[in-house]
Amino acid sequence: MNTIPADLHGTYSLPPGRALDICYQLEAAILQHRIRPGMKLAEDEVGETFGVSRTVARTALQALAHGGLVTIERNRGAFVSRPTIREAHEVFEARALIEPRIARMAAAAMTAEQLDGLHRHVDAEHEATRRGDMGVALSLSGSFHTAIAEIADQRVLTQILRSLVSRSSLIIALYWHRRDTACESHSHHALLGAFSRNDAAQAEEIMKSHIVDLHSGLDLVDRPEEAPSLADVFAAAKA
Repeated sequence: MNTIPADLHGTYSLPPGRALDICYQLEAAILQHRIRPGMKLAEDEVGETFGVSRTVARTALQALAHGGLVTIERNRGAFVSRPTIREAHEVFEARALIEPRIARMAAAAMTAEQLDGLHRHVDAEHEATRRGDMGVALSLSGSFHTAIAEIADQRVLTQILRSLVSRSSLIIALYWHRRDTACESHSHHALLGAFSRNDAAQAEEIMKSHIVDLHSGLDLVDRPEEAPSLADVFAAAKA
């Protein structure tokens, strides 16, 4: 099974023990688009898939709901969140407001070691794209953005951005129609170039254009989604 970086974990409150492991596995499956927006996550099925009690399954689902990846509806259960078209616009508009500023601050603070880490991250993203694993490539692309926020050393903005990036992944799962949205490698490489020169103004401009490009790469119309069962998702991952 392919994995995503540990730093991609969302903004939910961390549950204890086995529930935490289930939380991470479900999050990875959602952000890699193996579990689709709108899919029901029944406590019984989650428990059976992971070999745990309903109580443990419920704890994991509640933690994911706190982070916005799952929606719990009264008398209906838990579902992978399904962003609306309005939310899609709002999420990318929010990113366009805060990420250019984050990029400017990161460029000013960037060390050689941090830059090397970002280069390795982009290399992993390209490798996922090369092997056709677009879900992993999208996850890596998202965590590239949160890594930049961490370098900027802005804790509140980083927390906000983690939530926005998670929501962006769900939005792309529903509305993505351009293959280059998955990686936008030219933008990430351009950012690395600006970071290498500690060019704050250029990093800000590149990030602004990058987020606009991501937003414009979405086909924002409603469409139904077919989803496999949870057991099928994790069986395929083990194959």
